[in-house]
Amino acid sequence: MKEVITQAIADSLIQLGLPLVPFAVEHPADLSHGDYACNVAMILGKQVNKDPRVVADELITVLTDQIEYVESITIAGPGFINFHLSRDFFAAEVARINAAPEVWGRNESLCGEEIIFEYTSPNLFKPLHIGNLVGNIIGEAMTRLFENAGAVVHRVNYPSDIGLTVAKGVWGLQQTGGDPEDISKLGEAYRIGNDAYEQDPEAKLAIESVNRALYAGEDAALLALRERGLATSKKRLAELCVVLGTKFDTEIYESDVSELGKQIALANTGTVFTESAGAVVFHGEEYGLHTRVFINSQGLPTYEAKDLGNFSKKRDTYPHWTQSFVVTGNEQSEYFKVIIAAIKEVFPEAKDKLVEHIATGFLTLTTGKMSSRKGNVLTGESLLAEMEEEARKKAEASRCENVAELTKMVAVAALKYQILRQAPGTNITFNKEQALSFEGDSGPYLQYTNARITSVLEKAKVAGVIPSTALQPENTYLLEKILYQFEEVLLEAQSDRAPQKLAVFLTELAAAFNSFYAAEKIADAHDQYAPYKVALSLAVKTTLQNGLWLLAIKAPDKM
Repeated sequence: MKEVITQAIADSLIQLGLPLVPFAVEHPADLSHGDYACNVAMILGKQVNKDPRVVADELITVLTDQIEYVESITIAGPGFINFHLSRDFFAAEVARINAAPEVWGRNESLCGEEIIFEYTSPNLFKPLHIGNLVGNIIGEAMTRLFENAGAVVHRVNYPSDIGLTVAKGVWGLQQTGGDPEDISKLGEAYRIGNDAYEQDPEAKLAIESVNRALYAGEDAALLALRERGLATSKKRLAELCVVLGTKFDTEIYESDVSELGKQIALANTGTVFTESAGAVVFHGEEYGLHTRVFINSQGLPTYEAKDLGNFSKKRDTYPHWTQSFVVTGNEQSEYFKVIIAAIKEVFPEAKDKLVEHIATGFLTLTTGKMSSRKGNVLTGESLLAEMEEEARKKAEASRCENVAELTKMVAVAALKYQILRQAPGTNITFNKEQALSFEGDSGPYLQYTNARITSVLEKAKVAGVIPSTALQPENTYLLEKILYQFEEVLLEAQSDRAPQKLAVFLTELAAAFNSFYAAEKIADAHDQYAPYKVALSLAVKTTLQNGLWLLAIKAPDKM
């Protein structure tokens, strides 16, 4: 409907001989003022030197009775044009949702696109804390939004399994004698190795020696220790991805592309890259960026060179790609500007394709930022365990048949929603109590609303109330005015890389339903409008379920 109204306004401007100016068609903050508002008259008023309300009146004269389902058009304030949709429109939308619930919300804006989407990509050989999972949660939601828009999406994970981080951990294991199959011992070894690297010059030299030896692949004992630690990290990562609902199509390890990236940098030295003091660098200043080293003075490939190899591996794996995304922390934003500039120089086909970095913010607790380099590490497992402990109490008091399953659903929903409710790139303050609340602005609140609707529908079925939109109440419910916006929200969330818009919308929808539930008898067989209320409830349930799936949050029917 937004597109229909926008096109009708543009056509009216042509008909009146007025300039085609950029304008916005949006929902008013207060929906009692109308279902859409447009600022075109105020923009035009300045250009044609007329009172905006006069321009608005001219446009309304042309627009009246020209747009199906627009019941009336009014002028508000300094010249806003407000569009009021008819009662029939909302009933038709409810009927449309219930007729094909499985496709409700889908669009074709990305049909024909083949997208490589890289996310999660942790440093292995140390425990994964909740901050490492932010990229996974945002990345999974974004891939689902892209798929919902018709794109073919290839999920790629790029874990770091070699380099200084691993060398610090291997050296730390040597010092502690820790069990590399114990994830907590890996974390302890990494912290010891990192502290020593930063504080002890002799230890730093020793760790750098371990790093060179691991690259060379000639020390059997070091390689064996590394492989055992990596196996532990990979296993734990796989377990977390199952819990979080992510399944990667391809995993590319840093060690797989290290030499490849080095050779690409060497092959392009003298053209894209330059030798400098024994190293190979990319002079980013030529692109308004900064210089970065791709091969260091020891002859080892840096993260930069490895990212070249990683990109080469991805494009070879998916040769028909049209867009490529990488999700990492916002501290790497400047880094990726340089990497993308280098990629577009090295790989000519990338010049005309979208290669983009999606930044994520830091996740902090009320006690401050978490860091795996210090002692205040909070692992994803420990946080989930704490949340599951609290969620279990609510699950045990619910109507569900499988308490353990519901406990995990609620805990994961609480975690994901707290992250997804923020715009990617902004820092996230994680509040466990708020995350687990069943009363607004939380994942469990959305799940509980879905379960409540399921209960209402069960009661309606027992009462013999069959969903129908044939007879509607005279006045449109606020719930209906929010419900139909789902498709618009999904388009915006996808195009703006903004899954938080979907999270916020679902919360508003759930709040509107709960107000509707409190004010109306929905499953009353003696109410002539009960079939419509049940049909509306069913449409809301479909929207919640489809929306939660796009956020990779499960929607239990009983809570």
